[in-house]
Amino acid sequence: MFFERPQSGELAVLVHLDFSQIDDPDDPREFEELALSAGADPVAFVTGQRAKPDPRYFIGGGKLEEIRDIVSTHNAELVIFNHALSPSQERNVEAALKCRVLDRTGLILDIFAQRARTHEGKLQVELAQLEHMSTRLIRGWTHLERQKGGIGLRGPGETQLETDRRLLRARIKAIQARLDKVRRQRQQGRRSRQRNSIPTVSFVGYTNAGKSTLFNVLTDSDVYAKDQLFATLDPTMRRIELRDVGACILADTVGFISHLPHRLVEAFRATLEEASNSDLLLHVIDCADDERERNIIEVHSVLEEIGAADLPQLRVYNKIDLLSDFQPRIDRNEEGRPVAVWLSARDGVGLEYFHEALSEILGEDVVDGCVTLSPTDAKLRAQLYQQQAVVSEEYAEDGGSELHLRIPKPDLMRILSYIGIDWSDLRWSGDPKALNN
Repeated sequence: MFFERPQSGELAVLVHLDFSQIDDPDDPREFEELALSAGADPVAFVTGQRAKPDPRYFIGGGKLEEIRDIVSTHNAELVIFNHALSPSQERNVEAALKCRVLDRTGLILDIFAQRARTHEGKLQVELAQLEHMSTRLIRGWTHLERQKGGIGLRGPGETQLETDRRLLRARIKAIQARLDKVRRQRQQGRRSRQRNSIPTVSFVGYTNAGKSTLFNVLTDSDVYAKDQLFATLDPTMRRIELRDVGACILADTVGFISHLPHRLVEAFRATLEEASNSDLLLHVIDCADDERERNIIEVHSVLEEIGAADLPQLRVYNKIDLLSDFQPRIDRNEEGRPVAVWLSARDGVGLEYFHEALSEILGEDVVDGCVTLSPTDAKLRAQLYQQQAVVSEEYAEDGGSELHLRIPKPDLMRILSYIGIDWSDLRWSGDPKALNN
């Protein structure tokens, strides 16, 4: 955008090194899936081991020659590293290989740029790209001479590099202002849902765990879902009706990945706040993935970063169709509370268990019982009917009535507060304490 670089191509050489000093290395298989998801056509996968990265080229001289030969043999136009390179390392390797070099962060940014469909998503991607690019501007102007003194050359002015930095800072500031507006709009929407006592449930999980497929099945939507990393980037929200709960908002969010670049988390904070302000997190897990436990840890790491690690969670083990002779089920803790559901979103198997678990968790404070109202309680009766809380009604000889209610307790308390009636003033048929599920 701001500087001349070799034109990118689809033929790519992938480079992955194992370092003895790193306890949690990136998965090379996941790296290859990332490259394929970005549209690259890998012609070679170069691996190696080092004690620590080389400060100049990240890789050693011998490995650099090996990659140069591969690039020359296959006419590759792109070399992708499964690591974070410093700007100087990226510049030095590009100069040595005479082709474009991309690190892991740049690769993920490219995928995000392809997936963004909404205006907000495009803004967030551009912000992350500009912040990443701001550290790499200097390479673009090495073909220009430095400012120098002399007759007619002295005086005020700025180099092209300084101009680009100034323009880039201005653009970043403008995008941040627009995303702040989006954040305020989301907060307003959340306050509105809270006033109406509508719970929000957010899907979280490792990328390609099947969140969007499950979301589409539950909400009858057509959110883009495909067997590739980061198929979903833009958040989508839909309203559904649950038994014993009523209206509920489901939110589909961007998938997580190991070592998700911090600037991506910052850029997508407006989107991720939707998860951190949810009443319940649905942690969707690919139960057939060999790295299942590692992926769960990575998701928890990102949740901690956005302040959502302590929210209630229901684990949803998806893709049981890939396991042999595995039946859907609900796992419960010692108290009988649902903690996990096993299902297949693709085949629609086990969805009834999912609805059962979700209704149990969100409907824990549902009031189910009979209350006697006098003729003077007409306003309360009208509000209960408006809230669709009345299951049945029987009339008494004195003009009063007995209503069988089923309603979330927060909704009932809100109605009582609006009418100006205390909970203790209600005449229940039975012990009110036994009415809470």
